[in-house]
Amino acid sequence: MPEYDFRKTLTNHCIFLKKYACGNFIVLLLHVYDRIMVRHDPKKIFVVKKTLSKSFSMKDSGSTKNILGMKITRGKSKKLLWLS
Repeated sequence: MPEYDFRKTLTNHCIFLKKYACGNFIVLLLHVYDRIMVRHDPKKIFVVKKTLSKSFSMKDSGSTKNILGMKITRGKSKKLLWLS
């Protein structure tokens, strides 16, 4: 992922970080055939998806509702996430 300016985290080799000069960042979690992206700016996610889809077969399934047995609940009005 370095060719896409993502750096692997030291704590988990399935988590990659891309930082922007403005202070925003994208977290990319990869696990077998799944991927999740977390971001500040939705426009940046669109660009990353478009770029990665040139090299990888990808399907956009919309907002993630669960991964690895964890349920994801969103509190959009307060910008919160819960994992269970």
